[in-house]
Amino acid sequence: MNDPRLTRRSALVAAASLPLAAALPLTPAAAATPLQGTALPAFTRSRLGGFEVTTLLAGTRPMEKPQETFGTNAPPEEFAALSQANFVPADASLNFFTPVLVNTGKELVLFDTGLEPKGITAALASAGIAPDQIDIVVLTHMHGDHIGGLMGDGGPTFAKARYVTGSAEHNHWSKAGNEGFDTKVKPLSDKMTMLDDGGTVVSGITAMAAAGHTPGHMVWHLESDGRRMMVTADTANHYVWSLQRPDWEVRFDADKAEAAKARKKIFGMIAADRIPFAGYHMPFPAQGFVEAAGDGFRFVPLSYQLMLEG
Repeated sequence: MNDPRLTRRSALVAAASLPLAAALPLTPAAAATPLQGTALPAFTRSRLGGFEVTTLLAGTRPMEKPQETFGTNAPPEEFAALSQANFVPADASLNFFTPVLVNTGKELVLFDTGLEPKGITAALASAGIAPDQIDIVVLTHMHGDHIGGLMGDGGPTFAKARYVTGSAEHNHWSKAGNEGFDTKVKPLSDKMTMLDDGGTVVSGITAMAAAGHTPGHMVWHLESDGRRMMVTADTANHYVWSLQRPDWEVRFDADKAEAAKARKKIFGMIAADRIPFAGYHMPFPAQGFVEAAGDGFRFVPLSYQLMLEG
C-alpha cells in the first residue's frame, strides 16, 4: 500500500518547482552548422603487386553544353536519352584532371601534370610527396591540361626528374608548335627520352600506341607480380558518352576516326583481360573496370579490389 504522506510530499515538491521552471529563460536551439560546399579527396592510393598506384586530383572544371564536346555527331535526342538512362544531366558535366603516380619501389613515376603547377603540387603534398622526389615524368600527350604543371614562374616543377614521352607525339608538336609546348616542354627536351610503341619506361611500365586523340597519344601498361593496370590517358574522356558510345566524336580528338578505333581497341583489351584502368578524365578517383556492352562498354568504378593487396 502507498504511504499517503509520501504521495502528498511528492506532489508538493513538484508543485513548488513549477514557478522556478517557468522563471528560467528559454535556451535557444544550437545554431546550425554552416554549409561548407562539396568536397573531394585529393588522392587515393592502392597496391598493384609490388607497385603503389596513387591517383592525384589536380583540378576539376565544370562544363556547360557538353554535347558541344562529346557526341558531336550524335542526334541531340539520343544524347539526352543516354544521359538520362545513366543519371547524368545532358546540359552540364564536371571534368576531372587526374595524373597518376606509380611507386615501383625504386622510382616515383608521374604520368602527366595537370593544368598548372599549383594543382599537381598540392595533390602530391596531400599524398606526402614533394616535387623533387619525382624521378620520372611521363607525358601521355602534349595537350595543355597534361603538360601545364611542368613549368612555372620559378622554372621546372620537378627539378630532379627526367622525362619520357612518345617520339611521334614530340615530333608532331616540335613541327606544329604551340605556346604550351614551346614554354612547357621544349625547355626540358634535353632531359627527355623518346619512346615508340612497346618501349619501356622502367621495368613493368610499357608504352602502347593509341593515336587519334593526338597524333602520338600513348597509353601505358603497368605490370607487377602478375597484376596489371592500364593508364589510358585521354583514350576515353567521359565514362558514359565516350565509353558506351565509342563512335561518338569528341571535339578535342585530332583524328576522330582513329580515336574511335583506339577506344575500341584499348577498352576491348581491358574488358577482355578484366584488368583495371586509370583514366585521366574519369570521375575521381578515376579508376575502374569496363565490360563489353552492345557496341561499347559499361564503366564499373573501382571499389576495394586493389585495397585487398595492401
